[in-house]
Parts: sequence; C-alpha cells; structure tokens
Amino acid sequence: MVVLFYTLTVLLLVYGLVVTRKEKKKHIEKRLSTVFHQIDPNLETETAIDSVEKLSFSKRMMDPIWNMMKKKLQRKLSSEKKEKLENKLLQAGNPMGMTQVEFQIVKLALIIIFPFLFGLYGYILNQSAGIIFILLFLGILLAVYIPAFYLKQKTATRNKQALRELPDFLDLVTVSIEAGLGFDSALSKVVAKKNGVLATEFQRCLEEMRLGKTRREALSGVRDRLILDDIKSLIGSILQAEQLGIGMVQILRVQSNEVRQRRKQRAEEAAMKAPIKMLFPLVFFIFPCIFVVLLGPAVIRMMQTF
Repeated sequence: MVVLFYTLTVLLLVYGLVVTRKEKKKHIEKRLSTVFHQIDPNLETETAIDSVEKLSFSKRMMDPIWNMMKKKLQRKLSSEKKEKLENKLLQAGNPMGMTQVEFQIVKLALIIIFPFLFGLYGYILNQSAGIIFILLFLGILLAVYIPAFYLKQKTATRNKQALRELPDFLDLVTVSIEAGLGFDSALSKVVAKKNGVLATEFQRCLEEMRLGKTRREALSGVRDRLILDDIKSLIGSILQAEQLGIGMVQILRVQSNEVRQRRKQRAEEAAMKAPIKMLFPLVFFIFPCIFVVLLGPAVIRMMQTF
C-alpha cells in the first residue's frame, strides 16, 4: 500500500513538472507572438471558425447571394446604360451609396414585389380576374415609376440646396482669392471649412484634379452633376476667364451679384404667385365652411317655415 502511494506521488510530481514546463513555454510563445505579431496557425484557424460562427445569418447567407446577383447583373448591363445610371445617381447625390448595379437590383425587386402584393390584395378581396390583372398592371407601373421619381426628387432637392448655398460660397471663394490664395487653394480652403452640396461637389472636383484631370474637365463634371443655369454660367465664366487671362476676382464678384439678383427675382416671382395659389384652398375648403356657418341657420329656419 505504501509502495502504491509512493508511486502515485512520484507520477503526479512528474506530471506536474511536465505540465508546468509546457504552460511556461506556451506563455512565452504567447508573449513573443504579441510583441512580434506572429499568429499560431492553429489559433488562426480556431479564430476564423469562431468569427464565422459569430456572424449573423444575413452575413453568412444573404451577402454571398447579393454579391453573386451583382456580378451577374453587372455583366448584363451595357456600358451606355451604366454611364446613364451613374450620371443620374451622381446628380441625385448617390442616395444610400447605391451603385448602378444595386439600383437595378432594387428596381427589379420592386417589379417583382409590387405586382405580387397588388395581386395578393385583389385575391384576398375576392376580386374578379380582370380587377386582379388591372392591379398587377398598376403594381408594375408603380414599380417602374417610383425609382425614377425618387431620383428626380432627390436631384431637384439637391439642386435647390446648391442654389441656396451658391452666393455665400462665391463670396467666401472671392475673399480667399483677394487674401492672396490661388483659385485651387481658395476652393480647398472653403471646402474644408464649409459643408453642403457645393462643398461636396468642389471637393470631388479638387480630388479629380489631383488624380490628373485638367481643371476644365473637373469643372465640367461639376456642371454635369448640378443641373442649374447659375452653375453653368459660373463654370463657363471661370473657364473663359482662365482661357483669356481675366482676373478671377472680378468674374466671381460679377457672378455673385448676378446670382443674388436672380434669387431676388425668384423670390418676387414666388410672392406674386402666392395669391393665385391661395385661391384654390379658399374656394374649395374655407368658403364652404363660411357659407355653412353663415347660411346654415337661415336655411334651417326657411325649411322649418315652409
């Protein structure tokens, strides 16, 4: 019995020494890998498996399907259609960061979903086949019209905001040039200090010039992305001044005054249209209520009398 306990004690001591040595070695390797950024391949594999298991269902299943659909549709789209879609998305401010292919996928999804929902609604209401067919056709029309209408509204809102920012932006650029900066440096300074549509567009213009485009090409891109007569006039004047060697300050001062004058004219025009626009709610909503209040008791009394 004593021999058995003695043997067990010796074995446990040997096992403890071996385990302690291995633990020290692992600890040293872990510290070395932390210092020298070395990763054990076994640990890397385990970490990769754990990270995959921690991903959500949409990341593991939906993202690969989405990427596969994007690749297939990208092969089918022609270069002309891609350019048109890209131009429309840029004019709308690239809403939700969508690319041309993603926009087409959303459009196709709406063409499938809307008719299905409209047809299902007609089927639930027990409508006839003709009514269901009309609902399906209406769903297709809406699916085609809504994306184009969305881009059009985003473009109009963006252009309106750019037009509102233009006079102050021109004044800041003019003051910066008068302080001794060049045109590109003045634009860079104003873009860094200001936010908005114009700042974003001219920031893109400066980045394109850094990547190798000429100033004419970069400014022409701004003119294509902002569909405004004032922007076209401004870009044309800047390019003409650069070509003829005219002082940029004078051109910007004249453009700023013209932009403010046109904004004043637009405000006066909107003020003159206001009475005509107010006429419709007056006739259809306010006048009937007034007539009910004024003539209602008299009509009731006349009905009781006769």
